[in-house]
Amino acid sequence: MSLVYRSDMHRMEVGDRHYAFLVPSSIFLELDSDARFVLDALESGPKPVDELAADPAKAEVLRELAHVGAVHRPGPALVPMPAKPANGDALAPPPLSSLVLNVTNSCNLACRYCYEYGDDRLAKAETASVMNEEVARQSVDLLFAQAKKNQRLQLTFFGGETLLNFKVIQPTVAYARKRAAEEGQFIDFSLTTNATLLTPAIVQWLAENNIGVTVSIDGPKEFQDGMRVYKAGMGSYDVVAPRIKELLRVHRGRPIGARVTVTSKTLDLLRTRKHLVDEMGFYEVGFAPVTSSPGRDYSLGEEGFARLLEQFEILSEEYVEGALRNHYSGFANMADQMGEVHQGVTKAYPCGAGVGLLGVAPGGDLGLCHRFAGAGDHDFGHVSSGIDNAKRSEHLKKGHLDNRTDCHTCWARSLCSGGCYHEAQVRYGDRFKPNLHYCDYIRSWTELTLRSYARILEGNPAFLERFDRSRAA
Repeated sequence: MSLVYRSDMHRMEVGDRHYAFLVPSSIFLELDSDARFVLDALESGPKPVDELAADPAKAEVLRELAHVGAVHRPGPALVPMPAKPANGDALAPPPLSSLVLNVTNSCNLACRYCYEYGDDRLAKAETASVMNEEVARQSVDLLFAQAKKNQRLQLTFFGGETLLNFKVIQPTVAYARKRAAEEGQFIDFSLTTNATLLTPAIVQWLAENNIGVTVSIDGPKEFQDGMRVYKAGMGSYDVVAPRIKELLRVHRGRPIGARVTVTSKTLDLLRTRKHLVDEMGFYEVGFAPVTSSPGRDYSLGEEGFARLLEQFEILSEEYVEGALRNHYSGFANMADQMGEVHQGVTKAYPCGAGVGLLGVAPGGDLGLCHRFAGAGDHDFGHVSSGIDNAKRSEHLKKGHLDNRTDCHTCWARSLCSGGCYHEAQVRYGDRFKPNLHYCDYIRSWTELTLRSYARILEGNPAFLERFDRSRAA
């Protein structure tokens, strides 16, 4: 007797429509009555093919469900997680496509929650606090040497406060463009700044060179000045606001976004979004929960994550209402994850760190990402001597979702893959440990995204074409 099994999935109703999110393929299906009949029958366990395919219509639905991996015969599902380690061996590292250069680990602000200078820093600061031009050039050369077949490369400048080392950024961009022309590849540039050092000359250079810019800002004056302060304790809002206004006026070549660190003290996200997008003029704003040890007065505990989710629900409703009118509200978190849903992204790793991306510390040490660069045990070589690919391979083996056993029963695992390595290192002292402290939040947020996607898919599917364009780019 041939049995059929239901694959792993998460089902939901949105209005009068029924959907299923397949795991780990991340396929999102709308279910008609025949498909629901098959899947409902399999809820209690495997069933014979003849029982499920009682008529030609149901037989065709069964074949369609099997084709996308929603049902399967005995054995593993038809759609495995990509890049699974074979026989426990370490994986061969893929080509690099992105480097994040920590051009300085110095900053002119003293934000209380900063991972670079705050209580939760992973290691003491390097002696070399400012990257020199030679190390920057070596980083560029390493990127092109390791990129191989990747045609689109990314070079991101980070800090500390990135613009403290603007004198190195300028020639590095020119050198990287020269190398790209020689290699027949395309390279894009971006940087993150707190905006305190933006001058008319720097803004003009950013615009002329079409540099992607993200501004770290926490919202209205009282939120910004509560955490993002100078070392003497003075708030920074009145300094950055006019500089941001000039940046947004001059740099029109690409969208400029704001990045907000959410703490227990800044949980009015709708107010923050309205201020940054509607009033200041940012294209979008992304909200990142603060990374901290439990017990800090600004940490997001269980109650904080619940409030964060409530705020995301408000912003998501605003996002959907805007999308139905072909308007983008500027809620970047929703746009990013909805893009992954639309494109069917399935993650073996939580991010590109150690996969196609590495961070470079000011002195040239290579790290898993910019947050780990220069953190000793997490280093992956040096730009002058090359990447320690044995260590990188071991990271890919240990960090693969298949080896995160705590995640194996979670329906959201193909979009989360255990969460941020740095968050896990700060919380648990082990970057490979899943971030179990916010699993319920991640599942709720993922379901909220899926429900929002379903509403837009029904009400204005043309809005979703932007995600096809972003994939093509």
